[in-house]
Amino acid sequence: MVSRRSFQAGLAAAPMLAAGSAFPAKFGIDLFSLRSQGWSPFELLDYCARQGAKVVHFSEIRFLGGLERAHLEKVRDHARRLGIELEIGMLSICPTAARFDAAQGTAEEQLKRMIEAAKVVEAPLVRCVLGDWRDRASKTPLAQSIENTVKTLRAVRTRAMDAGKRIAVENHGGDLQARELKMLIEEAGRDVVGACIDSGNPTWAIEDPHLTLETLAPYVLTSHVRDSAVWRTPEGAAMQWTRMGEGNVDIGGWVKRFAQLCPGKALSLEIIVTGTRPFPYLDPKFWEAFRTTPAWEFARFAALAEKGKPLAARPAVAKELAAAKEREDLEASIQWLRNLS
Repeated sequence: MVSRRSFQAGLAAAPMLAAGSAFPAKFGIDLFSLRSQGWSPFELLDYCARQGAKVVHFSEIRFLGGLERAHLEKVRDHARRLGIELEIGMLSICPTAARFDAAQGTAEEQLKRMIEAAKVVEAPLVRCVLGDWRDRASKTPLAQSIENTVKTLRAVRTRAMDAGKRIAVENHGGDLQARELKMLIEEAGRDVVGACIDSGNPTWAIEDPHLTLETLAPYVLTSHVRDSAVWRTPEGAAMQWTRMGEGNVDIGGWVKRFAQLCPGKALSLEIIVTGTRPFPYLDPKFWEAFRTTPAWEFARFAALAEKGKPLAARPAVAKELAAAKEREDLEASIQWLRNLS
């Protein structure tokens, strides 16, 4: 757990919003950006308020610090005092996904608990995922996992409607391409289910983030936003997630288009800076996970790679410095967004 002194030092170093500064959409922060801080939900909310966030996205239960009603009420009340809107979330709701945690109960039980939590904290939605990149090449066909996710969503449909809450399914960690998530939402019922669109995850699914936005915009309930760099290699392509403005996918154009296509929806930064991830798509075995990808869609990803330049791998950060580096990456990205015109 971070000490009070180090927490206050981090706040002192955090930039305040300049008077009159404006973001192109409702500005939020996904707390995965601050995953190494060790802060309580109240400390996380205080920090985000200092960054000018209007929405704070508790994308995992661990950031909330538990689902006990009395605790959630305290979190809600603290957010109210700060003038912050809350969104909450969980991970997998697909029982056949690699990320699914059966120890927490059935997918339906877990999602129903989150709907109840959303009622308490007055969040309009619950974010969840199918799984991650492993589910594209698992023994369970992806189509079956999509069907299983739809079954979970249909099972909680009445509960969500009665509570006045929506379920936002994310294109997460390379699990779903945009057309696949669109199909899942329509099968589950778009009056209850929508998208948590992530601008970084498409590059893990060999997809142009702009194609993702074009496809999912009518379904968007909220977002996770970060930049990516993609470039060609002898084996195919490679990528890194970066701070905002340091990639080559025209994240500035993406943000502006998001504001046009998804008015009123939160644009929440989820800043993750990674090492290099290879995509050896010249190897036929690579395509076992992407056999249904249309050539015209892949061509857009390949075009990004053709115009990209390799990035040097970021040096490994010592564990004791990871929290400070996260804040530095997030604050630099906020400043970049503030300067976007």
